[in-house]
Amino acid sequence: MTSLEDRRLGAATILFGEGGGKYPDNNALLVEGAGSTMLIDPSLGVRARGRSALPGVDLVLLSHCHEDHTAALPLFRDAPVHVHEEDLPGLLDFDGFLDIFGVEPARREEYGRYLRETFFYEPRPDAVPFREGDLFDLGGGVSVRVIHTPGHTRGHSCLLIEPDGILFLADIDLSGFGPYYGDGWSDLEAFERSLEQVRGIQAAHYLSGHHIGLLDDRAAFLGRLDRYVDRIADREGRLLEYLEQPRTMDDIVSHRFVYRPRDQGEGIAKAERRSAQLHLDRLERAGRVERAGETYRTLG
Repeated sequence: MTSLEDRRLGAATILFGEGGGKYPDNNALLVEGAGSTMLIDPSLGVRARGRSALPGVDLVLLSHCHEDHTAALPLFRDAPVHVHEEDLPGLLDFDGFLDIFGVEPARREEYGRYLRETFFYEPRPDAVPFREGDLFDLGGGVSVRVIHTPGHTRGHSCLLIEPDGILFLADIDLSGFGPYYGDGWSDLEAFERSLEQVRGIQAAHYLSGHHIGLLDDRAAFLGRLDRYVDRIADREGRLLEYLEQPRTMDDIVSHRFVYRPRDQGEGIAKAERRSAQLHLDRLERAGRVERAGETYRTLG
């Protein structure tokens, strides 16, 4: 997919992002009920379409508070915006937004400029928090139910759109890259629990926020999910093998277990470090890795 495309699916219209939702874009959803219309995850693709293409939006809902899911939010200043209570600080002010990423003090000005210039961040102190299980009734039998699936962020949520049986997976994106838990508010073990949770949800359609897009077959969804989950075990196995010799955190970050060795940049190194630390912490708790001063090594 090389251009913006829309696909109607019952009460919902999928607003595919550029490149099928490849970052920095993502796939958004417009859900139209008899009483109101909801826009989910206003992306760069939504911004490119323009507000005039979506004149009837009554409310906006965010699956989570990340830059690529809020880029078109300034176009909808007149519409209430809803986000999970755990991610609410990211909309209240810019410092809260940067806290979600875990941006170091020395990089906050530079990274903040990038977020404002590329993703048009504006605070929404009027944002309304939602919680697990909340139901948005749009009228005429159309509803959107919140399924809290933390890990990517604290408030990350999947959304079940009825009566059409669409499960919007947001950044459980089923990509070959695997789960991303490289931010300050990411949690590896919460992510794993969320992946087991979505495995048990029956739906007619599965839609990811990035890359894979729409899957209309449960077997295909489960196959993609299995491969996605396996990326976590693969990373951890390679890390354990690497730690058969004592290694520093800088060694681990340079070696790369999430990204490819050729991938460079401060943001990538930060995400690699955060992801590795989450693995190391649980391996230490399990007695499989020990830390001695500045180095880590595998036990047994």
